[in-house]
Amino acid sequence: MVTTLESVDVVTVGVGWTGGIIAAECAKEGLKVVGLERGRERGTEDFTMVHDEYRYAVRYELMQDLSKETITFRNNRKQRALPMRQLGSFLLGEGLGGAGTHWNGQTWRFLPYDFEIKTMTDKKYGANKLSADYTIQDWGITYDELEPYFDRFEKTAGISGEDKNPFWGKRANGYPTPPMKKTPILQRFEKATTDLGLTPFMLPSANLSEAYENPDGQKINACQYCGFCERFGCEYGAKTSPEITVVPAAKETGNFEVKFNANVVEVMKEGDKVTGVRYYDTVTFEEFIQPANVVVLTSYVMNNAKLLMVSDIGQQYDPTTGQGTLGKNYAYQILPGATGFFEEQMNTFMGAGALGMSVDDFNGDAFDHGDLNFIHGASLSMTQTGSRPILSNPTPPDTPSWGADFKRASIENYTRTLGVGGQGASMPHKENFLALDSTYKDIYGVPLLQLTYNFTDQDRALHSYITEKTSNIVKEMGAKTVAARGSISDYDIVPYQTTHNTGGTIMGADPDTSVVNNFLQHWDAENLFVVGAGNFAHNGGYNPTGTVGALAYRCAEGVIRYSREGGSLA
Repeated sequence: MVTTLESVDVVTVGVGWTGGIIAAECAKEGLKVVGLERGRERGTEDFTMVHDEYRYAVRYELMQDLSKETITFRNNRKQRALPMRQLGSFLLGEGLGGAGTHWNGQTWRFLPYDFEIKTMTDKKYGANKLSADYTIQDWGITYDELEPYFDRFEKTAGISGEDKNPFWGKRANGYPTPPMKKTPILQRFEKATTDLGLTPFMLPSANLSEAYENPDGQKINACQYCGFCERFGCEYGAKTSPEITVVPAAKETGNFEVKFNANVVEVMKEGDKVTGVRYYDTVTFEEFIQPANVVVLTSYVMNNAKLLMVSDIGQQYDPTTGQGTLGKNYAYQILPGATGFFEEQMNTFMGAGALGMSVDDFNGDAFDHGDLNFIHGASLSMTQTGSRPILSNPTPPDTPSWGADFKRASIENYTRTLGVGGQGASMPHKENFLALDSTYKDIYGVPLLQLTYNFTDQDRALHSYITEKTSNIVKEMGAKTVAARGSISDYDIVPYQTTHNTGGTIMGADPDTSVVNNFLQHWDAENLFVVGAGNFAHNGGYNPTGTVGALAYRCAEGVIRYSREGGSLA
């Protein structure tokens, strides 16, 4: 039996950064909002035992239970897609705060080049810089149009940083709090990159350098540099996350309710509008319908796309014909880099998720690509995130992978190893896409999402180029041995790489080439909004969260405007 609940103004599917921002902004405007979160309630008080590396970083307690729902994967259409039965290449979050609870805290703004990548690339290098197999396109919004929303997110989160990067877009305001500590390790990176003629700056960080009260009155504490950020919650309330900022701001209005253990399986649609969502209680398996005037999909990239597919909203992308937009332009990132082994010991065990320095001299179009066989680039960073004991076993090349020699090398190099890594941009390709799997289903009887993805020639060329640049930096830092990361061939979903998945519900100015408009409003249902990194038409050389936060504030403005005026916002 299905229970139909009382209708509300807005329902969000997921209560992480995007769901929390939508809820807070709409609730402050007097709209009644329900947030459906398939995980459990949690907060700072739940993380008092968070320094348990095995529990959180190895066993993934904060992540999605793949025995209930997962994805299937293949490198190409000729292969049979198989379920991902263990978390590997990326980590799907679950519970209040979503991935915003266990993130590292790097908070970037994508470059002006990113938002107009097709126009700018064609203008400078011609329309044939990349083959037609690469489906790059503009985002339907410019950096300058999105800048106020970046500013809003940074003030909500209290981001710590410095405006010293000459390659960034213009800012209306500086960062709300000063940058984090410039440690001796970071000073070594700063000197080396400066000597190489590059322009280092401190990473923009959601691990705050000092205590901060945001415009909503929510208080965030100063970072303790404990080194337990990524894959962990913060017991100090010093890593900005949704459950200490936007979620309490929404609740304080009296207009917001979160329903936990609520797994949405369908967006209900009648005619050209949606009417609400259908969900299961994950504990009792009771089925509910939550009617709403506006539905906002605010879950992770994979789930937002899946819900549209199973609800038959939008046209599924077909890689053979190039028709359709839903599932199109899935992108990831490449991770070029180099590791240095040094003579002297350093304090590598303390740190924070976004404690680091970076250079953007090889990111975006900051350097000339005329004679290169790729576009875009990567941010090159030295981060000091803390070397935890279980997963930190740096050893020089040719060291045995077990036994006495391995143990000696691991102990010797634990405090004598530094790495410089690049976050390489990922260009969309016609053969990289999301779809529904025709064989496998989740615990609720819904088809699994199918991921078809492989690295491209663009990826391989960029990886090789950036790896050389990172090796030069590590050598300049004084390493006795420099171990560059090997070249990449086929993408492997098993080893962890990064949880920076994008695309599938891309934004744009034309319904023929995008799923949503630049207010993240669906072209085929005016009271349906979809917001997250799935809106990215490609993936840039940064962590996506800052840009996702800006899009969420843009989306919230659209939801509020639609609730008052109705109609298409495009």
